[in-house]
Amino acid sequence: MALDHWRGRTVLLNLWATWCVPCRKEMPTLDALQGRLGGPDFQVVTVNIDTRDPDKPKAFLKQIGVSKLAYYADPSAQVFQDLKEIGRAFGMPTTLLVDPHGCEIGSIAGPAQWASDDAVKLIEAALGKT
Repeated sequence: MALDHWRGRTVLLNLWATWCVPCRKEMPTLDALQGRLGGPDFQVVTVNIDTRDPDKPKAFLKQIGVSKLAYYADPSAQVFQDLKEIGRAFGMPTTLLVDPHGCEIGSIAGPAQWASDDAVKLIEAALGKT
């Protein structure tokens, strides 16, 4: 899939891997954000970039009870490499906030508390709801 799939929606694109401890800790907050704000105008899109065992990330998500996020994977990790080449990815996790036209609003290298009041306010501002 390409980002164009979500054109017309604000997207929080998150790259993660099971070997990334901060990613693992962040995943429940992304699931909670999707549950709270996900819908026709907003989508949390998490892309797993594990390159070895394709079943490991799915098992991890099931184990921690992630239920609101769709599962996407790039087993070649090319999406991370592409973002790294243009200076948009420096480590894991990497998250970009993208507007409905496909333009980057902002990015963060490292984990965040996506279910926090501040994160919700950020997304609501991006959606024009504040």
